[in-house]
Amino acid sequence: MRAVDLIRAKRDGHGLSRDAINAFVEGVTSGTWPDYQISALLMAVVWRGLSADETAWLTDAMVHSGARLRFDGLAHVPVDKHSTGGVGDKTSLVLAPLAAACGAPVPMMSGRALGHTGGTLDKLESIPGFRVDLDEAAIARALATVGCALVGQTDAIVPADRRLYALRDVTATVESVPLITASIMSKKIAEGIGGLMLDVKTGTGAFMKTEAEARRLAASLVATGTRAGVCTEAIITAMDAPLGSAVGNALEVVEAIETLKGRGPGDVTELSVRLAAGLLMLAGVEVTHAAADRRVRGALASGAGVETFARIIENQGGDRRVVDDYARLPQTADVELVGAPRGGYLERLDAEGVGRAAMALGAGRDRLEGAVDHAVGARVLARPGDAVRAGGPVVELRHRAGRGLAAAVALVREAIEVGDTAVPPRPLVLGTVDHPDRHP
Repeated sequence: MRAVDLIRAKRDGHGLSRDAINAFVEGVTSGTWPDYQISALLMAVVWRGLSADETAWLTDAMVHSGARLRFDGLAHVPVDKHSTGGVGDKTSLVLAPLAAACGAPVPMMSGRALGHTGGTLDKLESIPGFRVDLDEAAIARALATVGCALVGQTDAIVPADRRLYALRDVTATVESVPLITASIMSKKIAEGIGGLMLDVKTGTGAFMKTEAEARRLAASLVATGTRAGVCTEAIITAMDAPLGSAVGNALEVVEAIETLKGRGPGDVTELSVRLAAGLLMLAGVEVTHAAADRRVRGALASGAGVETFARIIENQGGDRRVVDDYARLPQTADVELVGAPRGGYLERLDAEGVGRAAMALGAGRDRLEGAVDHAVGARVLARPGDAVRAGGPVVELRHRAGRGLAAAVALVREAIEVGDTAVPPRPLVLGTVDHPDRHP
């Protein structure tokens, strides 16, 4: 099939056959399609969309562009969680060890920070010695011994996505639900899981700004995963203000450990428990949400979750002593407080603004190959709805000798809005999305 014929067909609003989509992905993977033709088809997809069939076929072709992991002989179904990205979202570091402590095998394959949203791998790599580059055999051993592996995508997994993602990033073709679906689900399906919990975020700090957009993406992800044989569920969560208090790699590791010790922020704890309970049900450890919730909360209260996290760290070459000695994590002594512009009630603390501020300090990156400073970031000292006084601290910035500080302070000041009355924030969990064929 000629590339130009596929481009013309989609440009004119026609559907693509499964064979045509297979030819496209093969051309991407082998390099026989040049970047300009790939980009042309991606733009046609952005404008014309893909049907549910086309989305499923694209996902399947991307899965088969590389290796598909298998984990045989486990007592329960291997499961994972994926978040569409937010500010201060360290729930993976909490829910993965909690679910593993309760008996669910969790081969969690995560990504790095890009833009104002954080990346799980960067947070983990703030732990001295922690390795995220495990191969399939090492992941299987981790599941057998610890119950969890927290790793990055291997070179063998979905190589087509790496080229497509790089081109989408520079050709303004990121904003497409079918392309986002295929990118996320191909990697999750290829990692050999049987169940997936999705946390699809919406709000100012999320990729999907409106709840309607988030629900559309969640429905596409759930339908595509279910069709591929992966039991998939999604929750829609608010991302208008940062999740928890810490924003930045080492800062978020500390907050995750504190949460596992039962001392974390309420929103981080509740969302982590909700997602971990969902994993237990998908793994077949429990059959009701009430039983799964009790088991997860028991692991939290007993310390089994934090002990499992320490074992995961040790198993992947990291210094498990960080669990009890936070001074072993990267740190900076440089601190700047940003206060409220006037007295009243904090109406808004824009998540994207705080995330961009942390990025300006060096906690994030503009491009995937960029470096991060694991010590810097922000701590939220006042939440929307809290009473504040003029000049009273709202956000604490941890910087490195002033690098990016002026820009970060300006971004945080712009993110703060104070009003005369207390306005309750919207609920953290806004709803769920399940495939209609899941429960006949």
